[in-house]
Amino acid sequence: MAYSTDRKAFFDAVRRDPFGGSLTQGQVNGMNFLLDTWERHFAKQNPNDGTMWLSYALATTYHESAATMRPIEEYGKGAGHSYGEPTGPYGQCYYGRGHVQLTWEENYIKGQDQLKPYGVNAPLHREPELMLNDETSSLVLYDGMIDGWYTGVGLPKFFDASKRLEDPVNARKIVNGLDHAEEIARTYWSFKTAVETLSVPDVDKLDAEVVMETTTITITAPVGSKITVKMPPGVG
Repeated sequence: MAYSTDRKAFFDAVRRDPFGGSLTQGQVNGMNFLLDTWERHFAKQNPNDGTMWLSYALATTYHESAATMRPIEEYGKGAGHSYGEPTGPYGQCYYGRGHVQLTWEENYIKGQDQLKPYGVNAPLHREPELMLNDETSSLVLYDGMIDGWYTGVGLPKFFDASKRLEDPVNARKIVNGLDHAEEIARTYWSFKTAVETLSVPDVDKLDAEVVMETTTITITAPVGSKITVKMPPGVG
């Protein structure tokens, strides 16, 4: 799924719902960055399911970022939770950070490893605050939700166009059980309406070279006779 560069229809749609009639410049910038990252790295992975996958990732971000659509720190920084206590060789606290509120030391280790194929060297284990970087956080958001390395299940389990599977309620298990599952599912439908306005034909296919076969035809006819040859449309 490729996207048009004119995102006016998208922003008009999300402004109405789920943002309640207005958007800040920060929210617009955040969503533009998320759309750019998706298009650059993920749009071609599974174009048939891409609308659903992107919509659910945006709905998750809306909830986890308190509607800012930017990477933020968990309110309270994990106070009262074991992941809010210093641990590991670097004595860091691995409370929620980023678009998806990444938590737990093992997920920060996975995150830094998963980013390497994208050419991003972000030592999240040693410096978990790097999850507040837009590029790092957006890649972790999409890669983690698609591959399912947060909890063991990913977007393909809940959204599959070939199976007519679209389950935004249970998809919450990708991140955090069924916490706020119904609420996020409602937001999913709002974002899906907006994301559908972005879909355009894949321009990469239009760049392919068109090769036409030519055939030599020899016609023998009496001198002075009239010959009519019909050609296929677009030929000649």
